[in-house]
Amino acid sequence: MPRRKRGNHLERWEVSLVKVMHATKKYNDQDILAYFTRPTRSINARLIGEIRSGKKHKAVKAASLDELEQFLRTWPNVDGETGLSLRGDELLVKAREAMIAAVHNFNSAGLTFRAEIFITTAMIAWTYLCHAWFKGEGIDYRYKEKGVAKTLKSGAEKYWELGKCIRHNKLPISTGTRQNIELLLEIRHEIEHRSTDRVDDALGPLMQACCINFNEAIRNWFGVQFGLERRLPLALQFVTFNAAQAAGLKKGHDLPATIAAVMDNYHAAMSEEELRDPAFSYRVAFVPKLGSKASKSDVAVEFIKPDSDEAKAINSVLLKEVDKARYTPTQIVQKMNDEGYPGFKISDHTALWQELDAKDPAKGLGRQGDYKNTWVWFENWVTRVRAHCEENAERYTADDD
Repeated sequence: MPRRKRGNHLERWEVSLVKVMHATKKYNDQDILAYFTRPTRSINARLIGEIRSGKKHKAVKAASLDELEQFLRTWPNVDGETGLSLRGDELLVKAREAMIAAVHNFNSAGLTFRAEIFITTAMIAWTYLCHAWFKGEGIDYRYKEKGVAKTLKSGAEKYWELGKCIRHNKLPISTGTRQNIELLLEIRHEIEHRSTDRVDDALGPLMQACCINFNEAIRNWFGVQFGLERRLPLALQFVTFNAAQAAGLKKGHDLPATIAAVMDNYHAAMSEEELRDPAFSYRVAFVPKLGSKASKSDVAVEFIKPDSDEAKAINSVLLKEVDKARYTPTQIVQKMNDEGYPGFKISDHTALWQELDAKDPAKGLGRQGDYKNTWVWFENWVTRVRAHCEENAERYTADDD
């Protein structure tokens, strides 16, 4: 894939069609130009003449008459909303459709594994989007060995996976967006290899950030006309929440230990500033608006300035809500006993944290307590202990005392 100027060029399959159209002597250069110019791409008329004279693309063979007939029968094969060619812009079309499908599936009533479906489909959407950008920039995104493209057993060329794409130093992607995708990829790996449940609400901020990041990327990389905001309007719901309901929701939707461990380990390596980046995890506070009368100025969602007094007041509440809980070793052991592992003792807890060097401050699993020679643990360590008990259930489910 030689490096090319993004935009105004013809693909090899299009060049072959131009040649066969010339060969039929039924079309002049202006006629042919009309078949290959579309809203997303303007082709210079000079290029058509250079193909006819052999000045450019001399090595490309002309298409067959059957291929020309098929092309003419389906022309103009263009998406009416965006002007994208369903063949020439296939990667971008697939990226948009995959993300639209991810959001529609998540918002559909009655589905049980919505987060799993969203994450898997959204990662496919991001992969297509990155490949579309690389292609437009003339960057070869195939795996190679000694200069030759690698192939799969099927014979198809092997392209970069999403993890490699987002680490490419030329891809115009923010740190927060990359971290959001990296964590969702790790969660997807867990989804692929383990049965999961109760993850929809807990992963909501990550998935919301993923949607916003994708929409910003496609608009910035390819044009505002390709944004998804018109296709995905505000979702309506049948519930409201108060503080008691929110607490009950959290209690009833604890993350599976494996998913929680993945998230905690990733979060532990991030700075506070990175964790607060809305491109990594997007959180919204919904506040019912009450007034004496309705007016046309009322809106369902209202955005306020981050540095305003109103925003500071809301943040003070949100920060209290997410303040880390702290547990003593005795409380953790009792918690595991209550959850069905009566054989788990203080000595087992001590052996575990020593084996994992869990008191290393860099791991973010706990901190020095308020009193001398004490240590308190955070929720992510409780999750790790729970995973240990689940992995050794036979050992801890029977009380030896």
